[in-house]
Amino acid sequence: MRHSDSPDTSDTAGAPSRAGPRRRARPHRDREVALLTVGIMVLAVNLRAAITSLPPVFPELATALHLSSASIAVLAAIPVLCFGLFSGLAAPLSRGFGEERVLLAALLLLAGGLLLRGAVPGVFLFPGTVLAGGAIALMNVLLPSLVKRRRPQQAGPLIGAYLLMLGAGAVVASLIAVPVFRAAASAHPGSQWPVQLTLALWALPAVAAAVVWLPQIRYHTKPGRRAPDSNARIVIRRHALAWQVAAFMGLQSLNYYATLSWLPTLFQDRGVSAATAGGLLALMNGGNAVTAMAMPMLAHRARDQRLIVVVTVLAAAVGLSGTLLAPTSSAAVWTLLLGLGQGSSLGLAIFFTAARAPDPVTAASLSGFAQSTGYLVAATGPLTVGFLHHATGGWAVPVLALLGVAGLQLWAGVLAGRARTLPP
Repeated sequence: MRHSDSPDTSDTAGAPSRAGPRRRARPHRDREVALLTVGIMVLAVNLRAAITSLPPVFPELATALHLSSASIAVLAAIPVLCFGLFSGLAAPLSRGFGEERVLLAALLLLAGGLLLRGAVPGVFLFPGTVLAGGAIALMNVLLPSLVKRRRPQQAGPLIGAYLLMLGAGAVVASLIAVPVFRAAASAHPGSQWPVQLTLALWALPAVAAAVVWLPQIRYHTKPGRRAPDSNARIVIRRHALAWQVAAFMGLQSLNYYATLSWLPTLFQDRGVSAATAGGLLALMNGGNAVTAMAMPMLAHRARDQRLIVVVTVLAAAVGLSGTLLAPTSSAAVWTLLLGLGQGSSLGLAIFFTAARAPDPVTAASLSGFAQSTGYLVAATGPLTVGFLHHATGGWAVPVLALLGVAGLQLWAGVLAGRARTLPP
């Protein structure tokens, strides 16, 4: 990888001083690290907020924009589909322009897509969402890579902070979606302003993150020369273990994005208020954030992860069942259990991409293969659940279908959880 030159720290008043440049360089270095850390955290806030802000107000959007159930299902599926389709562009773009500049462009693209769909939702709702989803796909891939290249010694804490802020953005967006929509509707009754504000609101954090990220574009971090090529990815696909890891990644993502998209509507159909349904979605995302950070450390301590997989998948399945069958007075308990299980599944999926590879190059190939394949599988979740709900008029069949997916996830996870690695 390459970086642009650091500022000159020589003594410009005369002959170079041994102590002077060193004293000045340390605060400068600390400032650079602080700017990078803050930039990573504000960028991470934008990775889920634009997605989790919509499901709590899907009924309101459907009414205001005259959207069918099928259209809402497509709207829910677009971001995940974009993750699968556009994540492959991250590597060639970063090789050409550097990760910092691509991340800045992705933030601007995200802001532009959100503003576009908010300004003219009747025309640009779906194209704007595609732009935003593509931008998030690039950031999903490049942000962890940048951390590992720029600050390898602090990669663990920085990735933990990145995951924490990602979860925080998802939680806050879920919590405020309904109150913001209702406040705008009260202030401007009968207008399109509530819809426009809801669709465009999260462009503001994207613009703010772009401003904070500006100092980073002086660097040109590019993948190393040994970045995995297409031949390496072809070799990866020949091994059953790689498909097992990819299947676990895809199936856990399918369950997460399906519940993310439809859980608020399920609760509203059961008589829960829209604001409470949004709060429950925030609780689910909060549980996700906690266990997604903790699970890789726990999994690392185990010889193999099969028992952890069983506990994790069963927790999510029991939580999902409770959201449909248990009294709504206990919905918080089941939703939190669902979120904890989902977050653990995500942490395991990420852990498997590293633990099942014998070297960093193979790990990068396995991660790229698992994510690109997995997100394409996951995109079917919101669509299928929406179709089943529309076809049956209830939630029993969609939830049963997701429990079936959990069974497949358990099977794939038990196979991927064995203490085995791919050949180098």
